[in-house]
Amino acid sequence: MKSVVVTGSTSGIGLAIATAFAESGANVLINGFGDRDEIEAIRAGLDGLGSGRVLYHPADMTKPEEIGDLIETAVEEFDGVDVLVNNAGIQHVEKIEDFPVDKWDRIIAINLSSSFHTIRAAIPHMKRKGFGRIINVASAHGLVASPFKSAYVAAKHGIMGLTKTVALEIAENGITANAICPGYVLTPLVEKQIPDTARARGISEAEVKSDVMLKFQPTKEFVAVEEVAAIALFLASDAAKSINGTHISVDGGWTAQ
Repeated sequence: MKSVVVTGSTSGIGLAIATAFAESGANVLINGFGDRDEIEAIRAGLDGLGSGRVLYHPADMTKPEEIGDLIETAVEEFDGVDVLVNNAGIQHVEKIEDFPVDKWDRIIAINLSSSFHTIRAAIPHMKRKGFGRIINVASAHGLVASPFKSAYVAAKHGIMGLTKTVALEIAENGITANAICPGYVLTPLVEKQIPDTARARGISEAEVKSDVMLKFQPTKEFVAVEEVAAIALFLASDAAKSINGTHISVDGGWTAQ
């Protein structure tokens, strides 16, 4: 039975990934912010989906010591971390000259540095078992840029470099490291940035969806969270053991342009 840690998994893509692994029978440790009662309801619902256990850890992804405790909890409860999914992320949309420094620091901490801390803590346990799957949820913005998202784009490009470096280091240990690069997925994170983007660009929220977001996706459709979760399941499987140090784009053709 696999043990899986998914950061930022109380909503959106992370919750879909946690759901897919729970349904597959894995032990899953979820993490994220939110109302305590709502999180417990999510955990309990996931716990009944398969034969594994589902636990919650409240680690703040800006605090390395709490991230370390997240991984240690998985080791203590599940005897290791077989699959690590780094999904936690936040966003802020603003012109570079007006971009708040505290927002930059927080986005880099959560969207990039937290993945370094989880990977650093998990790899010794993966090496001990001779198996591991590191799956970093990057973004199409790990491959291309958009205006007004300097911190997010920088962090996601950083994730791509981190993924490749880790993949080379652990290639002989039965461990792989890969990234998933979704396009626009209509998650709470994306929904929150729609009014900010409208303000930054001086257009309507409807125009943000049609002329900014879906403009870049030839399918003209948002990606479903379940599609991203399916890729994560595949990357964690034995069939993907030779996929290492690369990315899979799930973006409706955005980065093909």
